[in-house]
Amino acid sequence: QVQLVESGGGLVQAGESLRLSCAASRSISSFKAMGWYRQAPGKQRELVAVFTSTGNTNYADSVKGRFTISRDNAKNTVYLQMSSLEPGDTAVYYCNAVFLASYYWGQGTQVTVSS
Repeated sequence: QVQLVESGGGLVQAGESLRLSCAASRSISSFKAMGWYRQAPGKQRELVAVFTSTGNTNYADSVKGRFTISRDNAKNTVYLQMSSLEPGDTAVYYCNAVFLASYYWGQGTQVTVSS
């Protein structure tokens, strides 16, 4: 079993920055993949940024150049640094991890960007 706890969401104005954190209950080095997804009202959940099984990173086109995913293995934590936020980034952001072929999700953290 894996528990994921997100933090760092909030209400910001367009152009501002936020950093999300996702703390895992076990070593993130054991995960096949780990990253961030988001779901806006009335829309499907979508990938934002992820570390793949090869250690590479993938980003949604809509966030490239604005968002950066990083990790601290010693703290079992993955971060999402979000800059130049836009109202279109408003969503619930979920942390995801793939461990032993199972998918695990955090409870989500709300990010709201006002114009």
